[in-house]
Amino acid sequence: MQAALSPLLIILAVLAWGALHSLLATWGAKKRLLHPFSPNAHRGYRLFYNVVAGLTLLPVLALLALLPDRTLYTIPAPWIAVFILGQLIAAIALVVGLLQTGVWSFLGLRQLVHPSGEAPAELVTSGLYRWVRHPLYTAGLALIWLTPLMTLNLLALNLGLTVYILIGVRYEERKLRREFGQPYADYSARTPMLIPGWKRGSPGL
Repeated sequence: MQAALSPLLIILAVLAWGALHSLLATWGAKKRLLHPFSPNAHRGYRLFYNVVAGLTLLPVLALLALLPDRTLYTIPAPWIAVFILGQLIAAIALVVGLLQTGVWSFLGLRQLVHPSGEAPAELVTSGLYRWVRHPLYTAGLALIWLTPLMTLNLLALNLGLTVYILIGVRYEERKLRREFGQPYADYSARTPMLIPGWKRGSPGL
């Protein structure tokens, strides 16, 4: 297989994964999948969702190693230290962001023991959320793009994941506006979506 086809296959694989991931997040899919089971089965849906998302991502990542590839660039010293430090900061931000919103709820473990199957909703606007509305996405984007070694396949993966994140964050915005109403509208009016300090006179990025 020619190396030129590898990026296309990877992008298509990422888009397919993203479509499945987004479909499972919809209320209609959740209702259909849980229908044959007991009324309490909804408590495990978030965990099921995360497990499926993780397992279906593995074949996408495997394509990076299996398909023909070539190096596009390698960041030389001393700048490589800057990129690695940036990735380390992004990784720490991911952990801090998860701790702020609740690791167990994110994983779906808290829902297993909560009577309603859903953790109580809380609008977090402090800490990292003071600077951007979606710090986990911001940190994730920084983590993948600050890699000091870029190959053709990795570029395709990063592009696919970036498109998925930019589309997904818009749907999440709609969900948060429905869930929290005016408090979230006020929060989004003063806080950028993804880029700290971004000022355009509207919520935007």
